[in-house]
Amino acid sequence: MIELYTSSHQFEPLMPSGRGMEALLSKAGDVAREATALTGKRVPPELRVLLRSMNSYYSNRIEGQHTRPHEIEQALAKDFSANKELAAKQRLAVAHIDAEAALEQRYRGEEGAHCLYSPEGVQDLHHELFARLPDQDWDVAEGQTVVPGALRSKEVSVGRHVAPAAASLPMFLEYWGRRYSAVRRGEAALVAMACAHQRLGWIHPFMDGNGRVMRLHTHTMLSSLGYTQGLWSPLRGFARGQERYYALLADADSTRRGDLDGRGNLSERALITWADYVLDTCLDQVQFMARMLDFDTIKDRLEAALVFESTVLKSGIKQEALRPLHYLFLSGEEMPRGEFKTMLGLGERMATEALGSLVKRGLLKSDSPQGKVRFGMPQHALRFLFPKLWPEAEADFEV
Repeated sequence: MIELYTSSHQFEPLMPSGRGMEALLSKAGDVAREATALTGKRVPPELRVLLRSMNSYYSNRIEGQHTRPHEIEQALAKDFSANKELAAKQRLAVAHIDAEAALEQRYRGEEGAHCLYSPEGVQDLHHELFARLPDQDWDVAEGQTVVPGALRSKEVSVGRHVAPAAASLPMFLEYWGRRYSAVRRGEAALVAMACAHQRLGWIHPFMDGNGRVMRLHTHTMLSSLGYTQGLWSPLRGFARGQERYYALLADADSTRRGDLDGRGNLSERALITWADYVLDTCLDQVQFMARMLDFDTIKDRLEAALVFESTVLKSGIKQEALRPLHYLFLSGEEMPRGEFKTMLGLGERMATEALGSLVKRGLLKSDSPQGKVRFGMPQHALRFLFPKLWPEAEADFEV
C-alpha cells in the first residue's frame, strides 16, 4: 500500500538555495530588466485582445483540447460549431480568454500577487475558468464531476507521482501560499513564481483542470508583478516546447537524489532545472515580442500587408492607408473617422470606401458605425504584421 503525503515537509524544498539560487536570481534579473523595457511601449489595444486568444489556444493545446485559431475567432463572435465536441472546445477557449482578463483585473499589484498565494486564490482561479462553462462541458475525472473551485475529495496519481492525501490539501495549499507569498519583490519573486507553478502541480488540488490553473496562476502572477502588461506570456513558450514542459514538470516531483541534492524530501536539483527552464521561457518570449514591436520595422510590415490586400486579394483596401494606420499603431489610440479619412489624402467618396474596406477586413476596429477607429489586429494579417507570433493562425489563412 502506498503511503500518501500528509506532512508539509514532504514537498520541501519550495525554493532553491546556495549557488543554484544565485544563478536563478541572475537570470531572473535579465527577465525583469527586459520585460520592464517592453511594457513601457505603447501598442494598439487590439494587440492585447489578440494575445488573449493566442494564450487560450496554447494553454488548451497543452491539454490536447485546442481549437483552430479561426474557430476561436468565430466563437468570440458567438458563431459556435454545430459539432458538439468542437463547440465545447470553443466554449473552453472563450472561457479561458474571459477568465484571463478578469483575473488580471482582480489580482493587480503587490496585494494581488499576495492573494494569489492563498488557498482561496487558487480555488478562485479554478472557479473563474470552469464556472464559465455550462454543466455539460464539465469533465468527469475518476468518477467525480468537476465542481468549479472545489478541492478534490479523492486520491489521485499523475504518472509516477502519487498526489497528497485529499484530506491534507488545505494544509498543503496553506503552506505553499505562506512560503511563496513571503517572497514579494525583485528577482526572487520571479524565482518563487516559477517554483510555485511546479509545486502547485505536485499538490494537484483539483480533480481536473490543474494544469490550466497552474498556467493561469503563472500568467496572472507575472501580470500582478507588473512584467507583462498583456504583451507576452510564457504560455506560448510552454506549448511550443510541450514535451520538455511536461518532462521537467514531472522530473521535479522526484525525491532527493543523494546527499548532494539539497536537504528536503524532493530533489532540489530538479527544482532548479525546472525554474531555470521557466525563466528561460519567459526571457525568450519577452525578447521575441520586443523584436515584433520594433517600431523601425513595423511600417514595412504594415506596407506589405496593404500591398497584399490591394493587389492580390483586391479587397478594396488602398495603399494610401499606410500613413494613418502606422500612426494609429504607434499612438495606441483612437481617431475620429473624419481625421482618418483626411490622412488618406483621397476624395471623400474614395476615402469613405477605403475606410469601410479597412473595417470590413478588420484592420480598423470601431465600437459603432460612426464611432472612432483604432488599429485592428485580424488573424489573417498576422503573417505580415507579426510573422511567427502565432504560426497556426497564419496557416489558417494561407492563400
